[in-house]
Amino acid sequence: MAEPAGSKAVARLLALLRTLSAYTRGVKALVGSSAALGALLLVLRYYVFSKRGVVPYIINEPGRVGRRVAGGKTAAGGEDKDRGVYDVVIVGGGTAGCVLASRLSEDPNVRVLLLEAGKSSRLTRFSQVPSLYHQFFHSRHDYNLYTVPQKHAASKKKYWPRGKVLGGCSSVNAMIFHHGAPSDYDEWARLQGGQEGAEGWSYEQFNRYFLKFERFHPSREYPHVDVSLRGSAGPVQVGHFGNTSPLTRKFLDACDNAGVTRNPDFNTPKGTLGSSKVMTFIDSRGRRVTTESSYLTPEVLARANLTVATRATVTRILFEYVQKGEEKLPKAVGVRYVNLQGEVFEVAARKEVIVSAGAIHTPQILMLSGVGPVEHLAEHNIPVVADLPGVGSHLMDHPVIDYHFMDRSRIRQSRLPSDNPHHHPSVKNVLRMVALLLQYQLTGKGILSSNIAEAAAFVRSSDPKLFSEGPLAEDTTSGPGAPDIEIFFSPLSYIEHGDHHLPSGHYFGLHTVLLRPTSVGTVRLQSSSPIDPPIIDPEYLSTQQDISVLVRAARLLSRIVHTEPLASVVDPAGDDEPLLNHSLDKMSDDEIAELIRDRVETLYHPTSTARMLPREQGGVVDPFLCVHGVNGLRVVDASIFPTITSGHTVSPAIAVAEKAADLILESFYVV
Repeated sequence: MAEPAGSKAVARLLALLRTLSAYTRGVKALVGSSAALGALLLVLRYYVFSKRGVVPYIINEPGRVGRRVAGGKTAAGGEDKDRGVYDVVIVGGGTAGCVLASRLSEDPNVRVLLLEAGKSSRLTRFSQVPSLYHQFFHSRHDYNLYTVPQKHAASKKKYWPRGKVLGGCSSVNAMIFHHGAPSDYDEWARLQGGQEGAEGWSYEQFNRYFLKFERFHPSREYPHVDVSLRGSAGPVQVGHFGNTSPLTRKFLDACDNAGVTRNPDFNTPKGTLGSSKVMTFIDSRGRRVTTESSYLTPEVLARANLTVATRATVTRILFEYVQKGEEKLPKAVGVRYVNLQGEVFEVAARKEVIVSAGAIHTPQILMLSGVGPVEHLAEHNIPVVADLPGVGSHLMDHPVIDYHFMDRSRIRQSRLPSDNPHHHPSVKNVLRMVALLLQYQLTGKGILSSNIAEAAAFVRSSDPKLFSEGPLAEDTTSGPGAPDIEIFFSPLSYIEHGDHHLPSGHYFGLHTVLLRPTSVGTVRLQSSSPIDPPIIDPEYLSTQQDISVLVRAARLLSRIVHTEPLASVVDPAGDDEPLLNHSLDKMSDDEIAELIRDRVETLYHPTSTARMLPREQGGVVDPFLCVHGVNGLRVVDASIFPTITSGHTVSPAIAVAEKAADLILESFYVV
């Protein structure tokens, strides 16, 4: 006898609730029968919406925007000769790609195509709920990448989540609005070696692109922000929205008492040193803000000259050779891509192809297309279009070390329900989750509005007020006012991106970040097949400098956690638990270094694999983001960073795309 359709729907709904509870961990919440009913209806609404699979004006059948390739040849155009022909083709609808598509299509004379391998984040369950971003990890909305075993980090492979949705990693990250240090961008300009356009990357000139994308919302709770230094008219909402745990406030008070003074705004010409509640990419209703939601609004998507196609995986860039003086140079003229069924299509670009696939997939696509280190391309029998050794080289990332502490305060506003995903979730935690969902839906507040990393402190390892040992042998910072250490606080604790759990109980986390790593790695092809994921080797902790800075960071973290008022929160019952770090202050430098090598993980900030530098210095693009030696091809994403910024990378990636849009449109009208 067939199972009734209603029973199947209920079963699917219960399965969804189990999944949601498995993604979360932490606290009790008030639960009543009416609250449970209301939140169940909310869950059902999200569930039904995600099943529709359609967002107006977004094409999820990418064969409709290109021309089919059969037998290695593109089908004739027939009557529709303009099908598959655009002025600009953008490869990748991630953090930068969405910005470019929106800004370039503001000019009605420019026909723009954006190709994205994933789908709209609007179609993913609870994509706007800030604290549930872990749901994307290891899902079909994640590329599910791993590094090679890290020989300087306990020989472990490291999981590197990468967003496979419109908005890219802005749709799956911790939503921290942070520019880095002003001197980071002056360093970028210096590194250009006097190339034309170099000065445009100095902080004085580049800062206008931060202000251009930003729409800051002042907060009564944080009144000391100078709003004259904040952007007010951009598409991206930022501010102090999102949950702030009572424990987070204790962390900031402890920083004050430990010598890390408050800085009301990390994102000004005054610099980023100090401690503060972080500003977030969260709006006034408590929703995640992504570059898809900000830039690809219904009004933008409705533009006649903009086409956005999802579920389109680009496999290579297409080139022709054009005469320039006495030599022929390659020119990008289109791209080839496949849909979910593996069918092959091509589109043509009259003016430019722009690769915005991120610091991992941008070098992969370039190398698959014949742009990269000639010796490596030869290993995979890929014909060389341009010999650029810098493609896939100089991979940089911010390593993070997670430290765990038992919390005696049991502040219930700080935590999410705590089911282990490897066990059947309890009814109690499902109901707790339902109540939190209802609170979030009605008010936009509560722990579900938390970005998890709620507050941070930025310091220099050479600061004599914090470190009596004196400066290290090498100063890796971009300037005297720039940090090389970040410590951030989370009102819950997690292991390996939430894949593993602490024993049952109440915990908070402190985390140290190496902001200016000297260890650099590579992205390389596994084969000539675009299906095979790239080989990622960040070479974590391959220099003593990196270990030394992280040991100092651990010392400062330990001092903060043992400073009031945070010290009183640490539960002595956890002193003997091996996973906890209550006795960090009693460990030797060598013991801390061993712990660091065992625990190091990514902070999700890969950069610099197609750097903006002179070609002879290993650069891939010039200050106009044009690929050296190739016409009609640019790269616009975090891979062009000459060196990693001393902070979170979403803001600079958006600003790079804003500047790139201006550069591109200006180039179209140069006589």
